[in-house]
Amino acid sequence: MPPAIELKNISKRFGNFFANQDVSLAVERGEIRAIVGENGAGKSTLMKILYGLHEPTSGEIFIDGKPVRIHSPTDAIRLGVGMVHQHFMLIPSLTVVENIILGDEPTRRGIIDFERARNELNALSERFGLAISPDALVETLSVGEEQRVEILKVLYRKAEILILDEPTAVLTPIETERLFATLKSLAQSGKTILIITHKLDEALAISNRISVMRQGKLVATMETSATTKESLARAMVGRDVLLRAPKSPCDEKDAVLSIRNLSYLDGRGVKMLDNLSLDVKAGEIYGIAGVEGNGQSELLKALWGMQDERDKLSGDIRLNGVGLLGKSPREIARLGVSHVPEDRLRYAVIKDYSISNNLIFGRHREPTFAARIGFKRNELARYALNALALFDVRAASPDGERRRIADEKISNLSGGNQQKVVSARELDRPCLKLLILAQPTRGVDIGAIEFLHRKIIETRDKGVAVLLVSAELGEIISLSDRIGCLYKGKIRREFSKEEVLAKRQDPKEFEREIGEFIT
Repeated sequence: MPPAIELKNISKRFGNFFANQDVSLAVERGEIRAIVGENGAGKSTLMKILYGLHEPTSGEIFIDGKPVRIHSPTDAIRLGVGMVHQHFMLIPSLTVVENIILGDEPTRRGIIDFERARNELNALSERFGLAISPDALVETLSVGEEQRVEILKVLYRKAEILILDEPTAVLTPIETERLFATLKSLAQSGKTILIITHKLDEALAISNRISVMRQGKLVATMETSATTKESLARAMVGRDVLLRAPKSPCDEKDAVLSIRNLSYLDGRGVKMLDNLSLDVKAGEIYGIAGVEGNGQSELLKALWGMQDERDKLSGDIRLNGVGLLGKSPREIARLGVSHVPEDRLRYAVIKDYSISNNLIFGRHREPTFAARIGFKRNELARYALNALALFDVRAASPDGERRRIADEKISNLSGGNQQKVVSARELDRPCLKLLILAQPTRGVDIGAIEFLHRKIIETRDKGVAVLLVSAELGEIISLSDRIGCLYKGKIRREFSKEEVLAKRQDPKEFEREIGEFIT
C-alpha cells in the first residue's frame, strides 16, 4: 500500500527566508509519527502546509498515493486531514455537541438534527475512549476535556489523518496517559497520526518513528525503538545537550518571601488555598510540584496582586517584611518582584506589539527608556538587540538582521521564542529580589530548556529568591533546592534541601515518590 501521506521536496519561503526547504516525508497508515525540532525549526509550518493553512512555495503532496492540492483547511478536511491546534479553537458559551458540529450540522427537514449528532458523538466517544457529555458547556470543561472535544471534532468530520500540535502542553500526567491511550486506539483502527512535540520522553513513549527537523530541513528519521533521548537531542540541536543543568547546592540565607496561613476563596466560594504556609529564601529555588488545578493559579494571583474582585483572601504574604496583600502588580514589581506567568499570551505579551516594546513592559516608565514623548529609540534598540542576542531569540528573518527582528511583531515568533523574550525581560529587571516562574519552559524545545534552566540557576546564584511552579516533575527535580508538594491548596509534603540532593540521584524514583503526594 502507498503511504497515507507523502510530502516530496516541500519548500516554503517567506520573503528571503526558508521556513521549510526540500522536505520529503512519508508516513504509513496506522503509524504514529512524532516530529521534533527546536523552536523555529519548521515543524508547525510543515504541518500547516498539510492542513492548508499555508501553501508550499514548491513541492508535492500525496495522500494514499494520489497527488493533491490543499489550498485551505476545507480542502484538507475533504481529503481526510484534521488538525488539533495547540491553542484550542472552541467557543466556550456553546455546548460540546454544538462545537463539534459547527459548520457541518446534520439536518432533518431543514432543522439541525441534534439527536443524530449526539448519537454519532456518543458512538465516537465510546469507540475511542473519549468520554464527554454532549450537552456540557465547553466553559465548564477541564483542559483535558477540551482536548477530547477537539479530537472528536476532527473525527466527526471523518478524518483519517490527524495532526496534533503540542498535544500535552497543558495536560496533567494523568490526562497525558489518557490521551496516549486514545491515540494508540486511533492508530490501531487505521488512523494516521502526526504529533508535533518538544517533549522527547513523550515522543519516545508514543511514536513508531520520529522525524527531526533543524533550520527548516528534515535531518533524520529514526525508529523509536532504536533511539535515545540523548541522540534525539543531538540531532535536534546539532550538538550534545545537557539534559540536566549543572547546579551547586545553595547557601542557607534569610527568607525573602514568607507566606503564612494563606487561604483563597474564589468567586464561586470554592476554597482553592487552605492555610498555605511556606518560605522562599534568598539564593534558593523553591519548587512547587502539583497537578494543575490544586491552587497553583490562585497562589500566583495572590503573589502578583491579580485576584478577581469577588475572590476572598486571608492570611499573610510578606516580602522582606513588607506585606503584599492588597498591593497592585505595579506596586509589587517596584518592591523587586518579577513574574513569568503561566499564560504568556494572556498576561505577558501583546501580540500586535513589536518584540522590543514587549521587552520593556513594566519598565517603560524608567528614565532609561522613557522620553518626554514616547521612548528613547536608540536606548530601546540597544537594550533589545542585547537581550535578543543574550537569550538567542530567533525569528523568521535573515541571519544577522537582529535590528529587523527587534522591530517585528512578537506574534511572528514561535511560542518558545516568545517565552525567551518574556524570560529575558523578567530575569533582567533591576534590583530583583524575588523571581516567580510559572511553567517557564512550557512549549519550549530541549535546547532552549537547557539555556533557560542555566539562566534561572544563574539568577539564583546572584542571591535572588526563586519560586518555581511547574507541572513538569523533571523540571522541578532538576532545578529545585527544596520542593513543596501542593495538593488541594495545601503543602502536603515538603522535601528539604538534603532530601532533594539525595533523591535527585534517582529522578524517576523521586518522581514516583512526589507523585504519591500530589494525586
